[in-house]
Amino acid sequence: MSATTEAQVLESVHGKLFIGGEWVDGEQGTIDVRDPATGEVIKQIANGSVEDGVRALDAAVDAQEAWGRTPARVRGEILRKAFDLLQERKEEFALLMTVEMGKPLAEARGEVAYGGEFLRWFAEEAVRIDGRYTMTPEGTGQMIVTHRPVGPCFLITPWNFPLAMATRKLGPALAAGCTAVVKPATLTPLTTLALVALLEEAGLPKGVVNVITTKSTGALSEKLLADPRLRKVSFTGSTPVGVQLLKQAADNVLKASMELGGNAPFVVFEDADLDKAVEGALLAKFRNIGQACTAANRFIVHESIADEFAQRIGDAVKAMKVGRGTEDGVTIGPLVEDKAVDNAVRLVDAAVADGATLVAGGKAIDGPGSF
Repeated sequence: MSATTEAQVLESVHGKLFIGGEWVDGEQGTIDVRDPATGEVIKQIANGSVEDGVRALDAAVDAQEAWGRTPARVRGEILRKAFDLLQERKEEFALLMTVEMGKPLAEARGEVAYGGEFLRWFAEEAVRIDGRYTMTPEGTGQMIVTHRPVGPCFLITPWNFPLAMATRKLGPALAAGCTAVVKPATLTPLTTLALVALLEEAGLPKGVVNVITTKSTGALSEKLLADPRLRKVSFTGSTPVGVQLLKQAADNVLKASMELGGNAPFVVFEDADLDKAVEGALLAKFRNIGQACTAANRFIVHESIADEFAQRIGDAVKAMKVGRGTEDGVTIGPLVEDKAVDNAVRLVDAAVADGATLVAGGKAIDGPGSF
């Protein structure tokens, strides 16, 4: 992709907050969004305040009753229209993700396909929200179960899958008739801003989805979770932050959906097919530049095949092309920020100090970008 194309994609993204169907400035100045492959600022966006967040919740509350009464078929058609628009602009969305997050363009295209399916799936599920009618167990009465929208939702998305995690949360919320305040990750907010503009174009009414970009994430979350008008929180991110959010959600007994960190083992037994084991290990560890909550955190390999497994993995890693995600053939882009590089180096150094053998890499790469 040419620099001009990148410039056009970045220029097309609104750099403001989206509240009540309007693009508005934030009360706390701006946030610099950087390309992790170069370290350069690619766009300045609004830095919303806690008060901006309350206004976003006001808009979601005001829109809730009408959106909840909107026929399910209409809600589904809006989601389907958004899916169709996303397919028309899949290259632009893929490029935008690569530039702001760093993942190779091929993987970004995969995320557009993956993320888009949440829109299409829940477009179809909107008309399948049903209940049931039955007799009570003792046979003396009748029971009717119906499903209603929970109400305004606070959706907090992570930086590593900026499109898919937004559609994964918004798709079911909108299908069910819920309004939302979305707080995208400060490191990768542009994709979410582009997505909400697409939803607006697809016919989503004013106030149904509102987006707050802010550096004051903790203060904003605490304020909104304490507001009795909010009815649900959905968070994807670290376990410590999830624990804190659940504590704050408890006072108002909010419904909560949490996708938190893990410590996933990858186990290779003595009789494993090594070709398949190595292939699976590379996918498990290096998808999304290793920056995924589903990534394998540790490998447990039977001693009889450990040396050969390590050698094969090392050779495969050495063959990977590291570079900016827009370059042909790149399989490993930058980490999302310099702090992530420092953390990775510390982990490697600590492991070597404890007796590990370094097979490949293990050092920060000199030059621009978080490699």
